[in-house]
Amino acid sequence: MSALLERVAGAPITWGVDGSPGWGHLMSRDRVMREMVESGLSATELGPDGYLPTDPAELQEFLAQFGLSIVGGFVPALLYRQDRIDSELEYVRRASRQLASTGSRVLVLGPSTHHPGYDTSVEMDEDEWAVFLSNLRRLQGIVGDAGLQIALHPHWGMAIETGRQIERLLDSSDVGLCLDTGHAYLAGADPVGIAKAARGRVHHVHLKDVDPAKAEQVRSGAVPFRASVIDGLFVPLGEGGVDIAGTIAALEAGGYQGWYVLEQDVSLTAEPAPGEGPKADAVDSVAYLRGLAVAGG
Repeated sequence: MSALLERVAGAPITWGVDGSPGWGHLMSRDRVMREMVESGLSATELGPDGYLPTDPAELQEFLAQFGLSIVGGFVPALLYRQDRIDSELEYVRRASRQLASTGSRVLVLGPSTHHPGYDTSVEMDEDEWAVFLSNLRRLQGIVGDAGLQIALHPHWGMAIETGRQIERLLDSSDVGLCLDTGHAYLAGADPVGIAKAARGRVHHVHLKDVDPAKAEQVRSGAVPFRASVIDGLFVPLGEGGVDIAGTIAALEAGGYQGWYVLEQDVSLTAEPAPGEGPKADAVDSVAYLRGLAVAGG
């Protein structure tokens, strides 16, 4: 694990930057990028469409000010509804070209549902699974033609959420995964077990830790996912119930060489004071990872 910190990136959502209407206060991109660097992060995901410059030359010039690179971007797509697939794949084609132009090698695919947001879980029936897998193969071709790998992101409130759904996906396709430790834990799955079961197929990792009591409220349906995120569902690494150390150890033992993205979703009500808010949490998370790197040799 000695080179672990060289492969730790940030994500704008860790600073409260989300594309959903009414999500919360939006910090300036200059401050977010600067605080990423000050927290010890060396790269970033792209974030919501339009938050960072969309023109490749402008984006490269902007990131050069901070010495950052782009290591991926979250691209949602609804794949089990055939009547919507043409527009969904066209969006993926555009997003693939944009990500490829940044030098990124990974597209993080969010398997969307027909419900808005992430508060409603779905269970695809057999016909929907067949359509999903067929369209996933089409999407893999589009992303591959752009020179990128797909890292499909199992996610609360998306079509692939639970451990059972992840297992079926792995058995039914050859798609790569984005292992999100927080979403796996929230859905009742074991991130360490997923890391081992998907050995060689994990192309990207989102590191999240989760407040166990708040997670149980979401699982039981007592509190919607989005409301819980706003209330602090995700906590700095090492402060929640997720076996972060075990997951990283399993990935490294399995030969994982990709990026670990610190992705701790938060919602802000106002501009944080200097050094406080998301930056303080990011600093704590990086310190935790630094401890793991030292302990790992």
